[in-house]
Formats: sequence, C-alpha cells, structure tokens
Amino acid sequence: MLTLQKTSEGTTISVSTIDQPVENSLTKGWLLTNGRGGYASSTIVGCNTSSYHGLLVGSLNPPVNRVMALANCLEMIISKGKILQLSTFEFSDKFAPTGYFYQTGFRQDVGVHFDYALDNLELTKSVYLLREADTAALVYEFKNVHGPLEFVIRPFVGLRDYHALQKSYSQLCSTRLDEGLLVYHDIPNSCRLFLGCSAFRRNDQAAYKAAASAFVEDSQWWFNFVYRDNKERGQNYTEDLWAPGFFKCRIDSPTKIVLWANLHLSTAHFEPENLINTDIEMVRQDLQEYQNHIKSTGNNPKHSFHFSLGNCRAKDRKLHETFCLAADQFIVERQVAGICRSTILAGYPWFADWGRDAFISLPGLLLSTGRFEEAFSVLTTFAAAVDEGMVPSRFDDASNTAFFNSVDASLWFINAAFQYLQASNDTRLFAQEILPAINQITDSYRKGTRFDIHADSDGLITAGNEQTQLTWMDAKYDGIAFTPRFGKAVEVNALWYNCLCLLANYYAGKNSGNAKQYDSLAMQVKKSFCRLFWNRSKCCLNDCILPDGTADDSLRPNQIFAVSLEYSPLSSEQQKSVVDVVQKRLLTPYGLRTLDPSSEQYKAKYTGPQRERDEAYHQGTVWAYLIGPFVESYLKVNQFSPDSKKKAAEFIRPLLRHLNDDSCLGSVSEIFDAEPPHHPKGCFAQAWSVAELIRAYILINS
Repeated sequence: MLTLQKTSEGTTISVSTIDQPVENSLTKGWLLTNGRGGYASSTIVGCNTSSYHGLLVGSLNPPVNRVMALANCLEMIISKGKILQLSTFEFSDKFAPTGYFYQTGFRQDVGVHFDYALDNLELTKSVYLLREADTAALVYEFKNVHGPLEFVIRPFVGLRDYHALQKSYSQLCSTRLDEGLLVYHDIPNSCRLFLGCSAFRRNDQAAYKAAASAFVEDSQWWFNFVYRDNKERGQNYTEDLWAPGFFKCRIDSPTKIVLWANLHLSTAHFEPENLINTDIEMVRQDLQEYQNHIKSTGNNPKHSFHFSLGNCRAKDRKLHETFCLAADQFIVERQVAGICRSTILAGYPWFADWGRDAFISLPGLLLSTGRFEEAFSVLTTFAAAVDEGMVPSRFDDASNTAFFNSVDASLWFINAAFQYLQASNDTRLFAQEILPAINQITDSYRKGTRFDIHADSDGLITAGNEQTQLTWMDAKYDGIAFTPRFGKAVEVNALWYNCLCLLANYYAGKNSGNAKQYDSLAMQVKKSFCRLFWNRSKCCLNDCILPDGTADDSLRPNQIFAVSLEYSPLSSEQQKSVVDVVQKRLLTPYGLRTLDPSSEQYKAKYTGPQRERDEAYHQGTVWAYLIGPFVESYLKVNQFSPDSKKKAAEFIRPLLRHLNDDSCLGSVSEIFDAEPPHHPKGCFAQAWSVAELIRAYILINS
C-alpha cells in the first residue's frame, strides 16, 4: 500500500509491497527540473514506465534539443555470497529485478529519496539535479552496516534524442579518465556523458572521508526494456540500453557513495575533477536555499498583486509554497538574439515553450507568485519574435526557429501583457518594450496576416480554412483536423473584444484619438458577437461561425472565456446562462470536458494509438486548465459572494488532491479521461494546469 505523509521537508510516501502488485506503485511519479529545460523523472519505485523517464535528461540548446542521457542504474549489494538487487525494471513478461520488495518509503524535497531496509543495513538512495547544469547526483547512504559487503552500480546509458528510442545497433563507446569515464557516440561532435563515482566513509568524528571506488569495464547491451506508458499510447515501447561497465565499492561501516552524471557538448569546457570532488552536502544546501527563495516569493508587500502570505493560515502557507515550487518547474531561459530571456515550458516531459500556453500560464505562474521581472522577460521573449503581427505559436524543439500557427496566441499575449501592467504598474517598460508589439498585432489582425487572419466587415476576427487548425483545439492526424474551427471562433472573438477594450481603457487620458478608435471597434465587435454567437434555443454560445455564416453550435468550453475575461461582450443574464450550461454539461472534478457528452463525436477516453488519441483530444477529454476560467466565471456571475466561494472551493478540491498525491507529485496533469474515474493522461506536469489552479485558488481565497 501507499501511505502519503506531509513533512516539513516535503512529501513522504510509505511503500509496502507485501501482498500487492508493483503495478499499484507505477502510477505515481516524481519530477526534478534544473531551470534550463533538463529534468529527471521516474516512478516512486524507480521503474521507468515511459521513454521520457530518466535520471538525467539534459538540454544541449536550452531549453530544447533535449537528450535522455542516463536512463537508470542497476544497483546490487553482495554480502556473504548473496546478491540483493535494489532496482526494478520491466521486461515483456516480468519485472526483473524486483528491488521494490526491499523499499520502505519514498520522500521528495530538494531531491527524491528511496528508503530500503535489508537484513544487515539500511540504505537511502537520493537523486539530485543541480541548478543551471545538466548534472545529476545519485547518492547512496548506507546506515547501520553490520558486516562487510560490496556495492555495485551499473549505469544504463541512453544518450539519444528524448523523443526517440535506442536500439543495440547504436555506436556507443567510452573513454576512461582518471576521474571516471566519458560515454559518447562514435561520430564527430557527439555530446558526451561523464560518469564518475566517489565513496565516503565515516571516521571516528562521524564525518565522511573519501574512500576508494573502482570502475570495472564490462560493456553490455541490455535488451527490450518495456515502457508501459508508451504501450498504452500505441507507441513503440521497447528499448535497448548500454552499460559500459560498473562501479564497485567495498563497505564495512556507514558509507556514502555518490555517482555523478554530466551531459555536455564535445566542444564544451568540462573539468571532471571539479565535479567528482564536489561536496554533495553543499549541493543539497544550494538546492535548499534556492527552494526557500522560491517558496518565499509573493510574501513581499511589493509583490503582493494577488496573494499576501502575511496573515494566512499554516495550511494555506504550505499550499502557497507548493504552488510556488510547482510553478517554478516551468520557468526556464532561452537565448533570443544573443540575449538570455525567461520563457515558460508548456509541459513535461515532451513540450517546449508554446506561445498560447505561455500567456495563459503567465498570470498564475509568475504574477500570482510575485515574479514580475521574469514575467516581463517572458513577454519580451515573444515580443522580440513578433512577425507579421503574430507571436510565435512555438519554438522548434531543437533550435530557436519560431513557428506561427495560431490565431489566439497573439491575443493571449495582449491579455497577459495588460495583466502584467496591472500587477506591476510598470508603465514605462510596458510602453517601451511591449506596447509596440501589441499595436503591431492589433493592426495586423484588423488588416490581415497569415492564414487569412483578419477582421471581417462586422469587426469580428475570422481565420483559416478546412485544412488549418489555428485555435487551441488543434489536433491533426494524417492531414485531418479533427476540430478545424475555421471562420469565427468564439474564444478568439471574446479575446479580440477584450483586447480592444483594454486598449481603449489604456489610451483614455493618454491619446483620445486612439481611445475613441478602439472603443468604436469594441462596440462594433460586441454587437456582432451577440448577434452571431448567442444561441437562443440553447441559452449559451455557438462555438464557431463558418465562413458561409453557418453556426457550429457544438457545446464546448470555449464559450467560458466570453465570461471570464475582464471585458465581456455579453449581458449579465447571458453570462450567467453560459456558466449554468457549462456547469451542468461540461464540469467534472478535474476541469471541463471539451465536448458535450450527448454529441455523436464525444469520446469518453483518451487512449490508444496516435490517431485515436488525437481524435479524442478535444472531443470530450477533460482539460485541467479550464478550471481557472470556469471558477472565475462562476464567481463573477455570483458577485464573488461567500456562498459562491465556498462552492468554488469544492470545484477545485479534487485538483488540489491531485497536485499533492497523484500522478506526478507536486504538479498537475495536462488532461483527464472524460468519464469517471477520470484517469490523468497526457503530460504529467502541465504549465497552464498548474497556473490556472493557482489562479482559481487565489480568486476563491482573496
């Protein structure tokens, strides 16, 4: 069984495998990040269930071009002729070895910790990921040692693109160094993985002193590791991993062993002796200081836009710290025109920085936590890349190339920019660095830009055709866009109206001509919006107006943004009606369904091969991030009354439980199945899921 406990240092899970299949422990995972796109992740029993799992996934061109460097390790203890295996791997017909049998607990704080109890000793294995470096440290601390033993660590190397899988024909090789070894591909300019091991034993003063460890060359390929998550998703799910040899150390007293792993480019300057001699306690202390800094954000009165910790209860304070740490995992840096700027990764393990996700996430991740400088940096990251009046929908996964395939990302940019202005009151930098991009976007959307995006004669934004997928419902497979939504999409025009009102309000008192122009445009859009989108028979909004004027009246959650945004084109009665319909037909414990269950296109589960998953992605599947705009809308139409806040607190309670003890501990999944028990799916840690839960919580409790 799994028993979850909260401690002052983090999360503790007691693990018992007696009379219980190991599968029950494979649905909970952990994630460590390093601020540059790299991460470490696996399950709480250390068995990788996904090809994206690994003890070191580094970024060669932060935050992208990620490489799964160190997949896992085989760890064994040899004592009195008996071999005890601590690792757990899955193969086609069995788990082997079955180290989970000896595991007694799992804890997470600045690292993750696996506790083991054996006949003659106690052992804690810890994994740490250093900040701003593609370096992992695996620490094995032996306590209560009774009698001599040997400890063996055999590292399994991937050293492959983290989207791919490795097979035994890969040309991996290694070179011995005094401090360890380098592993690389037998090709020019291969990236390199350094592996080194140090052992430290206690002396009479109870301090650890260096002791000998040895590396034994014993090159082996291990075949057909099974990744059950890949299999469930209809993907290739077996991989071969290479072990260049193993490290071993003789232990007869309390000992601490550290395995270092560092990924770097072949051209990078790297000093292995400095790494191998690093004090692991200093590493832990540095990580703790960083976490303490992150947890304290938002407690400064200067940075208390949404939430001040000053008088909150201990429970709320702890949750706020959890929010801050969860938010921090997505904040990374990238080089833009030679300048290092902040950006937001959309989700772990497989997403990079996407424009739409970044701007929906920015208020919750950065403004709510008082990180205004980074919020400004994210905005300027994308503002610097504006082209033809569009912000990038995403950057390439291996380079800095920007892609433009979104009608709403630019409008979300404007919304986030004005929320930044409201939170920071930074009028000077806003006007200098951000407003020009906003004006370029609005001018281009009015006159026309890529994908036939333009304002129609009625003032509404229309875009795309049958082959495009320009809104957030963008799933496409084999040339088929499952939710094309071309023409006039409801949330796009709700955003457009909101942006025009924001600009009219901004220019009031500054530039009467501009203020009058934007106000006039907003009035036209409001009139057209209500005429075309309001569905009298359903008492809610149509989802899309096709170019021929036909209305797609599918009941979807996109209409909720016409209520949640600061400026709504709807009357108070219409807003309340929209919220009522969405609550009755789309609300679940984990967010909003993407389609009414009564629809013929409704999909209850997100599973199977890529085509089936893409078809279900926005045809019923629950998206956690939609809880934010729904809660805001619900509170708004109920005048933020105490009763409405109490009810809204019930809406988010399942997601708060999910954040603390489900799927990826300390984060929120991307999506959930549309029907109970609403299994979490997609990315195990999603930026806007975390961001909108934070925002919803603050709206309820402010």
